[in-house]
Amino acid sequence: MSFGMMMKQARTDKGLTQHQLAEERGISLRTIQRIENEEVRPSMHSIQQIEKVLGVDLKSKKTKAPDKVFNFSMTINIADMQQLLQDLKSLIKNNWKLLLGIVLLILFVQSYPDIKAGIIDGWKGN
Repeated sequence: MSFGMMMKQARTDKGLTQHQLAEERGISLRTIQRIENEEVRPSMHSIQQIEKVLGVDLKSKKTKAPDKVFNFSMTINIADMQQLLQDLKSLIKNNWKLLLGIVLLILFVQSYPDIKAGIIDGWKGN
């Protein structure tokens, strides 16, 4: 349950309107509405003031963030193979140092355990 929903539930259980809650602790009605509608995250000061009126500890109730699903799709349409090859040649020609660095970094990361073992063996004189 989200913070705004927990706050609304506690407020309605206590029989208070949003207006009454706002007046009780000097928080604007619009702020109460925005918190309950999950439009804003309340400040610690606001949470403490709301908790005093409602008589509950809203901070201690854990809220689980909804699972987010990320989808990624990519389509490449190659209309002209000759143009693609020219673009690749241009990319490699203009960025060969960067590409070489990336390849060397990948090779180093993949070979790190072997490199480390070789250095240790060499240091020990094996």
